[in-house]
Amino acid sequence: MSSPRVLIYLLRRDLRVADNPILNEIGKISQQSQHAFTHLLPVYVFAAQQIEVSGFQLSDSERSPFPQARSQAGGFWRCGPHRAKFLAESVWDAKRRLSNLGSGLELRVGMAGQVIGEMLDAFKQANTEVAGVWMTEDVGIEEKQEERDVRRAAERAETEFRLWVDEKYYVDDRDLPFQNPRQLPDVFTTYRKQVEPLREAPRRSLPILKKLLPLPETIPPQPAPFNIPSTLQETISCLTKPLEPNLGLSNPPKYPPRALCAHPFQGGETTGHERITHLIASGNMSTYKDTRNGMIGSDFSTKLSAWLALGCITARQVHEYLVDFEEGKTDLGKGVHGYGRGENKGTAAVRFELLWRDYFRLATRKFGPRLFRIEGFKNDTSHSWRYPQKDLEVQHTVARFLEGTTGNGFIDASMRELFLTGYTSNRLRQNVASFLAKHLGIDWRIGAEWYEMLLADYDVSSNWGNWQYNSGVGNDPRESRTFNPVKQAFDYDPRGEYVKNWVEELRPLDDPQLLFQPWKMPEETKKEMGLESQEWVEKPLKRIEFHPAKGGGRG
Repeated sequence: MSSPRVLIYLLRRDLRVADNPILNEIGKISQQSQHAFTHLLPVYVFAAQQIEVSGFQLSDSERSPFPQARSQAGGFWRCGPHRAKFLAESVWDAKRRLSNLGSGLELRVGMAGQVIGEMLDAFKQANTEVAGVWMTEDVGIEEKQEERDVRRAAERAETEFRLWVDEKYYVDDRDLPFQNPRQLPDVFTTYRKQVEPLREAPRRSLPILKKLLPLPETIPPQPAPFNIPSTLQETISCLTKPLEPNLGLSNPPKYPPRALCAHPFQGGETTGHERITHLIASGNMSTYKDTRNGMIGSDFSTKLSAWLALGCITARQVHEYLVDFEEGKTDLGKGVHGYGRGENKGTAAVRFELLWRDYFRLATRKFGPRLFRIEGFKNDTSHSWRYPQKDLEVQHTVARFLEGTTGNGFIDASMRELFLTGYTSNRLRQNVASFLAKHLGIDWRIGAEWYEMLLADYDVSSNWGNWQYNSGVGNDPRESRTFNPVKQAFDYDPRGEYVKNWVEELRPLDDPQLLFQPWKMPEETKKEMGLESQEWVEKPLKRIEFHPAKGGGRG
């Protein structure tokens, strides 16, 4: 019997078994008569620099060996409760699916390079050969540092290290019209034209495996002071335990009675494919272009972003579902408008949005650390930003912004929805960013970091790239673009249903003008509603005028 030869596969944002290049290669190897590896050890590390891991400690009295995972500009937790839950669900779904293929998934806590280094040392002491360490590349600066750390750990152990192309995006890196990241156009439209026609751009997804190599008979344990939970619920508890319920807010939003949540989803590859299937069967892929700016309910947009961000599904898998529907290859969507009739405006719009994700990721590769700098991709030093660290008045303004008490109904509804559910629509995200950066002139990174903490679908490139774009320091060719949130509310929430859904105090109102600009309420109305002494009603952070009968304002 041959001695064991272990392959370690470090998963990060590739939490899936289907369309997984590394698992596909391992599946091929396992079918060969001469095996390069006898055992597979998939590992997922809850990264201490991005997720607060003190909740995994065996004892509350012990001090974590890692600094708190907080953001730089605002001091917020890097990962809040909504994303922690979605992440834990995705990790455990991957663990279950890998187990069904004869393998598994080992969970660890710490820094990736340190975790892999300790594993390699432990295997060496046990006289077990580790023949390789494989992982998928990423583009963020912290992720690149992880890759360097893991590579160094493998080299110290004289073990092969291999970094794989990340294939969860729409256009494969190997098919881009340029090789140097600096050749990426600074305008999305120019890039889009380079890769069109979009329907023909993606590569085929990889087949689903039937079996994987088994886990090693002995696996090094998690070193102290951390303990690895044995269930999904215990994992969620460990991730959320250190987070104070109010997340630092003095007056956090409370969930309004009967409020409809737009993102009631669980994480994982399984639910990701269920979501795609639902979108096609219900006809929502075909109507996407007409409904994508909706705000209430779960089906006005695809809501696939959280699964795409963690690699539970891939963009090219979504594309293939669309092709099968457009060409009538399967019964999925049969009877739905557009079935078997080729690409329609809805499915084309989905592909368009998938390409935007590609573009922001390529911009991160091009600009690197400038993604997080206040000057942005443009290295723009012309703005006189206001900083909460230097001004008590700005601190108070930021607190009201985060709590959803700005006095602008549209903005407040979005900020409350975000805090309570981990989601707000793309239309609202643009308005919120424009409001903080352009109307209030406050350091846009405060908003980007708040979104990083709270969004269930947080993606480093899409989040930070979009905040730069809407703050005037990113890749928006129209630098002066400023959203008027009152006009936007009249355009996209004309009856004020969205604002009423999340701002309970304003529900008695019927006049959209007052819902969007509550400071315009007559004194008698304020008294009747008990709002006459409320700062957010009496003193809005910014009085933004817009009169629908007269037009005006900017989109």
